[in-house]
Amino acid sequence: MGDVFKALADPTRRAILDELQERSGQTLFELCTRLISRHGLGSSRQAVSQHLDVLEEAGLVRTRREGRYKFHDLDTSPLRTIAERWRIDS
Repeated sequence: MGDVFKALADPTRRAILDELQERSGQTLFELCTRLISRHGLGSSRQAVSQHLDVLEEAGLVRTRREGRYKFHDLDTSPLRTIAERWRIDS
């Protein structure tokens, strides 16, 4: 669970998750373009790739290959685990 909190601590990674929430299944190129145009983040492709690696290690992003393309999909199951652990009963 510590990996999830570490992954969520960075604003660029949260922006990546926001983009994947809006439209899952993006390539690295698509994510870089959207981060620049919508968030003003001028991170290099290598930096975004490293952020994606952290998100994947935390289980928040899943990747799949189709031909020569690698697609990134949001996986919210680690967040559900956190919410269930500290459930708020009203």
